[in-house]
Amino acid sequence: MMSTMKTIEKIDPREIRRKLGLNQQQFWSTIGVTQSGGSRYESGRNMPKPVRELLRLVHVEQIDIKSIKREDQEVIDYLKTQEPELYKTLKKSARSKAKKAA
Repeated sequence: MMSTMKTIEKIDPREIRRKLGLNQQQFWSTIGVTQSGGSRYESGRNMPKPVRELLRLVHVEQIDIKSIKREDQEVIDYLKTQEPELYKTLKKSARSKAKKAA
């Protein structure tokens, strides 16, 4: 878990934005940051952890945060702890379906 955190802290927003082919306005507005604020983060200003986490979820993990509900997370947590085999099977199925769609 710690190695994951280290990677997240070294997130390079400019590099991620360029890979996605977005301008600053498009990239930053998606996570509620102004273009000028985003520009400062890209220039090396320290990014607060909540902003960094949103950036990771939206632009790295490609999750539509508007679609996430607490109950969805509760189902995921339940499956992980109570039905780990079913969780693995569902995850594998979802992954293969996503690959076919791409």
